[in-house]
Amino acid sequence: MVKKQTNVLVVTLAVFMATFMTAIEGTIVSTAMATIVGSLDGLAIMNWVFSIYLLTNVMMTPIYGKLADRIGRKAVFIIGTIIFIVGSSLCGFAQDMMQLIIFRAIQGVGAGAIMPVALTIIADIYPAEKRAKVLGFNNAAWGIASIVGPLFGGFIVDVWTWHWIFFINVPIGLVLMVLIYLFLVEPKNENKVNKSMDIGGSLTLMGFLLFLLYGFQSFGDQVGLSIETVVIFLFAIICLIFFIRIEKKAEDPVISLHLFKNKTFVLVNVIALLVSGFLMGIEVYIPMWMQGILGKSATFGGLTLTPLSLLWVLGSFAAGIMMERLPMKRILQIGLGFIIVGGSCLLFTKVSTPYIAFLGIAMIIGIGMGITITVTTVKAQNSVTPKEIGVATSFNTLARTLGQTIMVSLFGVIMNYKMMKGLAAHKELGITKDLMNKLINPHTASSLPADLLKPLRGVLYTGLHSVYFVGVGLLLVAFLFNQMQKKEEIKN
Repeated sequence: MVKKQTNVLVVTLAVFMATFMTAIEGTIVSTAMATIVGSLDGLAIMNWVFSIYLLTNVMMTPIYGKLADRIGRKAVFIIGTIIFIVGSSLCGFAQDMMQLIIFRAIQGVGAGAIMPVALTIIADIYPAEKRAKVLGFNNAAWGIASIVGPLFGGFIVDVWTWHWIFFINVPIGLVLMVLIYLFLVEPKNENKVNKSMDIGGSLTLMGFLLFLLYGFQSFGDQVGLSIETVVIFLFAIICLIFFIRIEKKAEDPVISLHLFKNKTFVLVNVIALLVSGFLMGIEVYIPMWMQGILGKSATFGGLTLTPLSLLWVLGSFAAGIMMERLPMKRILQIGLGFIIVGGSCLLFTKVSTPYIAFLGIAMIIGIGMGITITVTTVKAQNSVTPKEIGVATSFNTLARTLGQTIMVSLFGVIMNYKMMKGLAAHKELGITKDLMNKLINPHTASSLPADLLKPLRGVLYTGLHSVYFVGVGLLLVAFLFNQMQKKEEIKN
């Protein structure tokens, strides 16, 4: 009897599909968010649509990774995909913003399995000398998704309804499950893992982040500190204390605390966290600017991010070339410099700034992001021993996702606070939150009275400018952290 073997080509294509599906999820939702918010009247809590997905995604990743070693890649991948499909379907059927947030949490739980397990499968079926090339092609799927996502998202919103940006995941997910089930053949796992899973560490870390994010949301909703908000932050601190105590004793900790004694490792991950946080301000609020202030369609709103994605790829290639000639500290100075210039340009934009100017700004930021993210990833890997490269790479991904999760909440707080002040200042005109929701939805903006468009756009403009002001502040802090690296630490 012929022994069944893995069809390497088909499984590789399935991994590329999985990468594309999870990557496009972020850009397609960002593009459609203005329409979703307008439809569900949820501007005040829209940041939770992003943050809850990122949070459940990143917190489930280490758990799925350990399960994959115990029960096999195929089973974990299929389970994660099923959860992702169910979450996506529920998101499409959501009737209000709170339902959408809850269903996005389910979707994120499933997504936490797809990417890490897919990359582990690549490591299983390819030898080390071929793996780098395959992973390079896999990363190209991210680039393609970044370009196609905004275009596709805008097309779906303009032609159909926003619900279909979630329903589209169902057929893709089903195909993925079939391909992995039929064509991936795993050997029997004869090596039992004796170390216990760090469930306590995972749960306490998730609790810390949940309370932290909810605390920021509460702070924004009430525009200031209240007893409720203080209590929420206290719970976050308690969870953090328990997390640190558990990690010190854990056999296989979800985050190895000894890594934080490595100054270089800490600095580059903080830089990655801050820059990724700034990126959320771009991906979430630039489409809103295009639709709410310039009156563009969702398609054009998404197209604004396309130059960023294209130039990101170019920046990554440039970083690879520069790393052969320059110390990484200098390269990070260049990358951060590009992002700071692009972010600063946003501070000088006006309500009348033309659409083409934002395309240019996106190009500048894209080059800087490509350089910075590539270098921080490589530097995080180079700053640890060879046996810790996998852990370092995972933590670098975790840092970037945490930056996105936390900052999208903070930006939401800032946006809500500024808009509430703006609405109060124009109370005599009868401007309300409902009118703001209609403004940022291209399908309803045209129904607004002409005499209210200017003050409404002024309120939105002030909120967005405040977000970008804080975003540039993050970049300046990242630049200062980079300067803290010593010369001997940044030599290649």
